[in-house]
Amino acid sequence: MAASVQTRRAGFRTTVVLYGLALAALVVALKYIEYRFLIRDLSVEVYIGVVAVLFTALGIWMGSKLLRRKQEEQVGVSHQVDEEALRRSGISGRELEVLQLMATGRSNQEIANQLFISLPTVKSHSSNLFMKLEVRRRTEAVHKAKSLGLIA
Repeated sequence: MAASVQTRRAGFRTTVVLYGLALAALVVALKYIEYRFLIRDLSVEVYIGVVAVLFTALGIWMGSKLLRRKQEEQVGVSHQVDEEALRRSGISGRELEVLQLMATGRSNQEIANQLFISLPTVKSHSSNLFMKLEVRRRTEAVHKAKSLGLIA
């Protein structure tokens, strides 16, 4: 667990450093063009516009890369479910999603927001989960689900 946090931090630092280097390279390139070709007629607004367009494109690219990585992580988690144990427990697909989000420590409101369902629906799914897993608390539900192989 600690290794994955350090890996994420290192990845974040790398991203920040690369972003800074890209900004520096862009400024150097613009200054080179300005002095090399004696283009002194361009106003500051043109430079700001070029920088804004390039960093918007870079931001979109980085965002899609980060979202793709997050989606791959979520797909990896869902493949680790023991289908036979899931069938025996009688837990529905939506209840399993609620259980997986419970395991990440999200509140009922956060689960409702992420799954685009109402708060009473989350509470209903939680009650059904507690009944099917024969537990009384969220922590017990997560622990039992992990021991049964329902979640990773």
